[in-house]
Amino acid sequence: MKRILAVLAAALGTCAGAAACEINRPINFAGLDYDSAAFHTTIARTIIEKGYGCKTERVPGATIPLVNGLARGDVDLTMEIWLANPVQPWVDAEREKKVVRLGTTFPDATEGWYVPRALVEGPNAKAPNLKKVSDLVANKALFADPDNPDKGLFYNCVPGWQCEVVNSKKLVAYGLEAHFTNVRPGASEALVAAIDSGLKRGRPVLFYHWSPSWLVGAHDLVKLEEPAFDREIWAKMIAEARPERATAYPVSEVVIGANVRFVEAAPQITAFLKAYRSSSAQTSAALAAGKAAGISVEQAALRFMKEKPEVWRGWVPAEVANRVAGAL
Repeated sequence: MKRILAVLAAALGTCAGAAACEINRPINFAGLDYDSAAFHTTIARTIIEKGYGCKTERVPGATIPLVNGLARGDVDLTMEIWLANPVQPWVDAEREKKVVRLGTTFPDATEGWYVPRALVEGPNAKAPNLKKVSDLVANKALFADPDNPDKGLFYNCVPGWQCEVVNSKKLVAYGLEAHFTNVRPGASEALVAAIDSGLKRGRPVLFYHWSPSWLVGAHDLVKLEEPAFDREIWAKMIAEARPERATAYPVSEVVIGANVRFVEAAPQITAFLKAYRSSSAQTSAALAAGKAAGISVEQAALRFMKEKPEVWRGWVPAEVANRVAGAL
């Protein structure tokens, strides 16, 4: 009898410690198709699943359709909304009070045009005079397009991303459209692979990228100077088909976006996501370490959680953190 009572007590204790999810269906995350978003989506999903007892799903897609889904309620959460340069569907949905901002994924995201540091600095630098985007025409031969040797290659973004639109406008505004081939691969993986291959081979490569990312964390790069960010010039550049002036990307706060109905239905999970906070440098370092180890972004996120519990434990109550740590 004592043994039976002990077993029952243990079972009841386990049930008492188990989490009951606030949502009686899977929570849908925007499956944004780039590494930093996948990294933080994995962390958030792990905490929600293991700490709050919920089921989650990842809805794959690109930014604009996923944000449209967020406004409709087909998607509950997205871990990255770049506030300095938000897509129009987010602007519209926030104005209509269909979506809200929660925590700050990182407050210091940057974007720009990069070249290898060894190309422009050091005793063997081939282009020590290349400091600004205005210096690119004079140095375009370094980035020669094999299919059009009179032009250089500029690696842009994937079509459908806001950065692809902005960079294409910048090529026009900076007078570079006639001098550089605007390369826009159809997938993020193809774009990053082409850039990474060139950097590893020590070739001159000119490309747009953002931080946080494993690419910026893994390579020694220089961001070319542009005219300082000016909100009025930026707005005019975005509005015009062929702008005459451009400006540098602003430093961006990147926040978690949520559907309003989800926030109302899940106050505990919302409180966790409001407390969420990382940094660009922290994310880039973790992504680069994962890449060097030959593991997936999702595995890199789980390894980060195991190695850096002090980062995420403060986002949730102690009992939630203990359940997550036990699952890890």
